[in-house]
Amino acid sequence: MVNSKTIEPFKGGPDKERLLAAFRRKPVDRVPNFEILYEDQHVEKLLGRYAGNTLSYGGDPAKGADAEQGRPMYPDDYIELCELIGQDAIMFDGGLWTPFKRKDENGNLIPAYNRACKSRKDFEALVLDSDATIASTVGYVKEYKDAVKRRNSKIGISAIYGCLLQTPYEFVVGMNDFMMMVYEDRELIEEMLEISCVHFVKMTKALVAAGVDFVFPADDVAFKTGLFIPPKLFKEIWVKRMARIFEPAVNAGIPIMFHSDGRIDDIVEDLIEMGLNCLNPLDPYGIDYRVYKKKYGSRLCLSGNVDIEFPLSKGTPEDVDADVKAHMEVLKPGGGYVATVSHSVVNYIPHENVIAYINAVHKYGQY
Repeated sequence: MVNSKTIEPFKGGPDKERLLAAFRRKPVDRVPNFEILYEDQHVEKLLGRYAGNTLSYGGDPAKGADAEQGRPMYPDDYIELCELIGQDAIMFDGGLWTPFKRKDENGNLIPAYNRACKSRKDFEALVLDSDATIASTVGYVKEYKDAVKRRNSKIGISAIYGCLLQTPYEFVVGMNDFMMMVYEDRELIEEMLEISCVHFVKMTKALVAAGVDFVFPADDVAFKTGLFIPPKLFKEIWVKRMARIFEPAVNAGIPIMFHSDGRIDDIVEDLIEMGLNCLNPLDPYGIDYRVYKKKYGSRLCLSGNVDIEFPLSKGTPEDVDADVKAHMEVLKPGGGYVATVSHSVVNYIPHENVIAYINAVHKYGQY
């Protein structure tokens, strides 16, 4: 019988060194577990009080850039959560979206995430709020670092950021118009990407200087069948820019985790060449984790693939336990595996399945 009521005792408390070793495919005592996001209802059930979600105290990251976001989760709440579930690092939203602003009817600057930028004139009317965004992120890194030090914790700290392509296609321009503009006004698209790239390069430099333990650029660039943009064109407009975003961390010896949903076979070799350490989330609708382990497991740490639909949302605790075990049997040998779900721990997953998932990670993750 699978325990889906309480988190069972486990060996090896949260420790960033375990996660960093896994990123570098070095021996560890157990498979690290690390999630991009626990949504608020699961956090509240785990802690026994409201504490927001792990990306934002008051906002709703599931609604994306066009939702009002609060500050990150308060550090003492986040540390307590990590200690309870054995998660080795804290990770907050350090500025996923390029901070383009526009003027409202009163002349006030507000986020330009209304999908209304359809021309060069529209784009030239936008303002980039880069310095304020970076300063805010660095401030939260310091807040988390101070709390970890005060509590004598071994938990690591990172920030997720870097939606180079996704910001314009999903929030500034809109998907259909953006994809048309790639062909009809490539110069303008490249200008949008270049401005975003310069901002995110500055963010990487600032995060490295602030002392994060790893960096986590993220940019959804693919469907379940392949890249949104044909590979040759995509490599020309995106790969060289994401490489520049990675570069300050590569030069500093700081590990890099990268996230994109979809089937990204066409750029995995590019990401490795750029200096990537850990690839997330191995989208189960486009990626066979067995194939990726065989093909890339000696060169990349792999993270993710436990499907939030089945078994997590629609299966039983027994289904969850069996799926985690199956992933461990393939991805655990030889190291270089971080247990993570395929997207995030969303509220519509039954809480008993979340408990079963955490327990299974610890049960089957021991080396």
